[in-house]
Amino acid sequence: MRVILCTTPVELAETMARGLVESRVVACVNVVPRVRSIYRWEGEVEQEDEALLIMKTTAERVESVIDRVRRAHPYDVPEVVALPIEEGLPEYLSWLVDQVREP
Repeated sequence: MRVILCTTPVELAETMARGLVESRVVACVNVVPRVRSIYRWEGEVEQEDEALLIMKTTAERVESVIDRVRRAHPYDVPEVVALPIEEGLPEYLSWLVDQVREP
C-alpha cells in the first residue's frame, strides 16, 4: 500500500480528489486546503498557495494515479510522490484494498 502526496491549485483540489476516488484508483484523499510551497523552478525561487492531496492506494494502482494526476493537473511537472505504508490498523488497511478493487 502507498500514500501519495500531490500539491495542486486550491481551486482544483476537490475535483481531482473526487475523480480519483470515483475512479477507484485511490481509496481516500485528504485535502489539506492551504499549504505554502516554496520551490525553485526554471532558475527562480517561487512560492504558491496550494492544496495538498494525501491519497491512499495500493502499490498496483500507483501508475494509474500518476497517469490520472498528470492528465488533470495544470502544472508541467506536478508533484506526485508515493511513500510505502509499512504498518497500520489492519481493518483500515483491509478497507483500503477493498476500495481500489475493480467492482
